[in-house]
Amino acid sequence: MLKVGLTGGIGAGKSEVSRLLVGRGAVLIDADRIAREVVAPGTPGLAAVVEAFGPDVLTADGSLDRPKLGAIVFTDPERLAVLNSIVHPLVGARSRELESAAAADAVVVHDVPLLAENGLAPLYDVVIVVDTAPETQLDRLVRLRGMTEEDARARMAAQATREKRLEIADIVVDNDVPLDALERRVEEVWGDLVRRAQRSGSN
Repeated sequence: MLKVGLTGGIGAGKSEVSRLLVGRGAVLIDADRIAREVVAPGTPGLAAVVEAFGPDVLTADGSLDRPKLGAIVFTDPERLAVLNSIVHPLVGARSRELESAAAADAVVVHDVPLLAENGLAPLYDVVIVVDTAPETQLDRLVRLRGMTEEDARARMAAQATREKRLEIADIVVDNDVPLDALERRVEEVWGDLVRRAQRSGSN
């Protein structure tokens, strides 16, 4: 099994690259999606969040009010640490569960937005960084996601620098290109990953 960490700045097009890899046979483990699943209504994760932050973080239908919780934790590092101490172990356990269910020769791609920020590169056999110029990120966030330029710049500034991400990259996928060029690059990368997975499977 080959464990791949996939990361990139906000607006770099990481989800497009992960979609193309899945289309070629990769097993995708999406940290953001799992983080939502482990605090879904009825889960022990949600109960723990409510115990820590109070019932005000729930919506009328009993699900987590993400904007409200976000407003609490993102201005208070201690509260954020409390939330992370609840959610991160649950995400880790679920990720390991999904990984162990994959075939021995599988290419397992972990989509991890904050891989560089949290120093997680050593956990993976290969780190892929989806790279774009900051002006491309800004344009996508404003044009495609409807953010204000100020909000988009703040979100970008809160992440690792482009240089820091590139430092940890084993493979770089340039996403400042048309979709057909991106697809060709992902096809090349996929061939490389399959070869590495076969080598690691035969060891």
